[in-house]
Amino acid sequence: MTEITIKPGHVPLADWRAVYRGATPVLDAAAHPLIAESAAAVERILSKGEPVYGINTGFGKLASVRIGDEDLETLQRNIVLSHAAGVGEPMPVPIARLMMVLKLASLSQGASGIRPATIALLETMLAKGLTPVIPCQGSVGASGDLAPLSHLAAAMIGVGEIFVDGERLQANAALAEAGLDPLTLGPKEGLALLNGTQFSCANALAGLFEAERLFQSALVTGALSVEAAKGSDTPFDPRIHDLRRHKGQIETAAALRALMAGSAIRASHQTDDPRVQDPYCLRCQPQVMGAVLDLLRQAATTLETEANGVSDNPLIFPDTDEALSGGNFHAEPVAFAADMIALALCEIGSISERRTAMLVDPALSGLPAFLTPKPGLNSGFMIPQVTAAALVSENKQKAYPASVDSIPTSANQEDHVSMAAHGARRLLGMADNLAAVLGIEYLAAAQGCDFHGPLASSKTLEAGRALLRHQVPTLADDRHFHPDILAATALIAEGKVAALAELPGLAA
Repeated sequence: MTEITIKPGHVPLADWRAVYRGATPVLDAAAHPLIAESAAAVERILSKGEPVYGINTGFGKLASVRIGDEDLETLQRNIVLSHAAGVGEPMPVPIARLMMVLKLASLSQGASGIRPATIALLETMLAKGLTPVIPCQGSVGASGDLAPLSHLAAAMIGVGEIFVDGERLQANAALAEAGLDPLTLGPKEGLALLNGTQFSCANALAGLFEAERLFQSALVTGALSVEAAKGSDTPFDPRIHDLRRHKGQIETAAALRALMAGSAIRASHQTDDPRVQDPYCLRCQPQVMGAVLDLLRQAATTLETEANGVSDNPLIFPDTDEALSGGNFHAEPVAFAADMIALALCEIGSISERRTAMLVDPALSGLPAFLTPKPGLNSGFMIPQVTAAALVSENKQKAYPASVDSIPTSANQEDHVSMAAHGARRLLGMADNLAAVLGIEYLAAAQGCDFHGPLASSKTLEAGRALLRHQVPTLADDRHFHPDILAATALIAEGKVAALAELPGLAA
């Protein structure tokens, strides 16, 4: 397994992607002095005997309640236990681990007052594959992702459950089996662990990385659909896109040209096709998918910044021994980024489904009705297109912006919230829907190209057809369609289609 060195505040997007895909994080040793100095600053602040929010006071609306020194340890334990109030299905382990690494990177910047031993436990849990069971629902995206992060902190003190090798164990038992002792929280540590945007950010990053893979897959299926319909390649001429100047559009058009380069099917369009213009779903791919790429890159910039930031409260400044209360826990940037990703996922699926619908319509595609050699006796791709339409419609409903919503909480102390948590959490479901939509297009486009034999497509697209045909044969007569869709969708979701060619991604 690949190791990734986490340099707090300076982690590139590629490293967050690697962590999500399974890489093991190792904290940069340069962070350790900052962590120790931040913890020492908390002790110095406490020694002044002044009330400091989150260190020797109550929380939220109860901030005016002063807590005695003898109860500071109990105060931190209580906030973790009381705030671990999430519901719903557990976070998928890859996203929960990403959240843990985001929290590790945030706490290790020397502004949270966390002790070295606490950081060491979090890092060791990651190394040993101990992932807290964290319910997905219960955060409104301010004051931080309190409920889900509290479940993380609870596992560290031996409360709740932990996933170990796919099994759910009681947290204290899982820690003991790994040779670890439950944490006893010091001043500020409970609050530092449960405050922040790491749940929302982890889910948004996961959605972003899935969207990137699906975007790349959609360029391949979209190019294959152009081939199946014997569409024109004129709309991808670079001169057209250079005049509009959008970077994503220019790169997308170039990617589509490269995917179709050398196609005999493509060449045949020049001599035996009277059509002058193709439907928008074919010829406007650079404009639509280019806009999607630009949007995803904007979201990526926001999330990379957020992932490298510190978002708990209050923040510790050792140089002046101050604890400053602010609002970095408000996840509005993440909410906006998640909404952008949702729009992108929705639009990729929308134009893909239109291509499938075009291919099954003989009036538009010039192919046999519903892509079957014997229409009437066979229904062919009739209902797979309906399934794609259903999934696209579902994604449209899910794409409504979460960031425009707010609901007051904590007795109106937290009177405006971001809704970033469920705005980000919906993205994986949307990505699953989109993978199936693209899988259906993949099947339909490959079937359409089969009718053009012996003419072949480009080297890359023929490799894509071969990849599919290795698992799914050409549809001659109706058969059980569900396994075909599952196989094609898996090739999309696993990135095997995206890997067929050099395509633009978030790093560009």
